[in-house]
Amino acid sequence: MLAARIDFGNVGAMAVSRHVLVAYDDVFSIEYFNRKLRPYWRKDGANFADLLRKAVNEYESLLQRATAFDRELTADLTAAGGREYAELSVLAYRQAIGAHKLVADTDGTPLFFAKENFSNGCIDTVDVFYPSAPLFLLLNPKLVEGQMKPILDYASLPRWRWPFAPHDLGTYPLANGQVYGGGERTEENQMPVEETGNMLILALAVARAEGAANLARSYWPLLTKWADYLRAKGLDPENQLSTDDFAGHLAHNANLSIKAIEAVASYAELAKLLGDSERATAYRKSAKQMAEQWEHMAADGDHSRLAFDKTGTWSQKYNLVWDKVLGLNLFAPSIAHAEIAFYLLHQNEFGLPLDNRKTYTKLDWIVWAATLTDDPKEFQALIAPLYKYADQTPSRVPLSDWYDTIDAKQQGFQARSVVGGVFIKMLADPARWRKWSLQVNSASAIAPAGN
Repeated sequence: MLAARIDFGNVGAMAVSRHVLVAYDDVFSIEYFNRKLRPYWRKDGANFADLLRKAVNEYESLLQRATAFDRELTADLTAAGGREYAELSVLAYRQAIGAHKLVADTDGTPLFFAKENFSNGCIDTVDVFYPSAPLFLLLNPKLVEGQMKPILDYASLPRWRWPFAPHDLGTYPLANGQVYGGGERTEENQMPVEETGNMLILALAVARAEGAANLARSYWPLLTKWADYLRAKGLDPENQLSTDDFAGHLAHNANLSIKAIEAVASYAELAKLLGDSERATAYRKSAKQMAEQWEHMAADGDHSRLAFDKTGTWSQKYNLVWDKVLGLNLFAPSIAHAEIAFYLLHQNEFGLPLDNRKTYTKLDWIVWAATLTDDPKEFQALIAPLYKYADQTPSRVPLSDWYDTIDAKQQGFQARSVVGGVFIKMLADPARWRKWSLQVNSASAIAPAGN
């Protein structure tokens, strides 16, 4: 029963027994191609009073469900990667979700817009929802669809003239077209291989999680154009930005090349799922040939190079994780083994640097790199410095994903959705991913991890 209600414009509060409920109604949440969209909870006509009343009525049952969910998920996280990994994941969970806005399109379709917090404020940035995707691929892949569909629809319009994927949809909360780099005007300062690879990889990941390639089917001509672009441009990328754009442009980026190769193979797998065996065989052959070339181009003794033309360099090859997670098996297992051995020798007190140029790192990418190993001791050895960073960093801000591995100080980001990427370890076990997928899908025709 409602004990009290106080209204302050569009802010409401209710006292229920010993609990106080506070909510904010933003009326319209996102402008999407000049259409103002309401929050998803309003899609069936609910008003603000309905929201508060529903929250009160369902409080006890939701609390019980949430407690059981928390217990089960934490137990699985601990089993997957140990106590410190589980605690990092729990810390990342709410932050990753909170950096989004869930709205209903005019036909009721859920759209899930990420805000690029603490950088340029872009909305639906592809290389922001790409690293966050593991959390949602595990627990609700429809939300990954809700991130991808606006980009896919945008890239299908005549106004997007390029043969590669866009970077973003605008500046939050206005999703009316790309503003990053050259926008719709020029290829300058775009991320052509980065974003195109991200979209193709995620298209297959969604198909694995949902048990059907319906999303890919709906946008097949566009995905084909992107796959052809990566076959032509992806093996040895030109001088361009990647998701780690704070590090500047880099030509012949070996880690970016891996992304392109995995993306071409992802397209081949999607073709197979859609019944086009001839196309699947052709693109799989291309990806395999690219992977074999990569091994020779990147080799630098006991590890792989940062860039193909730079001997004596190294970098985290975190994009290689999809070869394992999606069961693509393009690269020889010895490559991952060598990389892990090298990483363990080059850690600093608070983690593994992103590459040899600086001592800073990315929290999400370390977990992806650590997931390359099947040895729990090696995984935990790479995770322990991350846990120490989160516990001891002098930068007392919402979890920063970009920090220095020497002094644990924040470099420039905080409160970003990308920390959802730490859940990728949960996707590396086919049975564990399948277990969680089956809780949200009635169909399971396509098993996670390609099995």
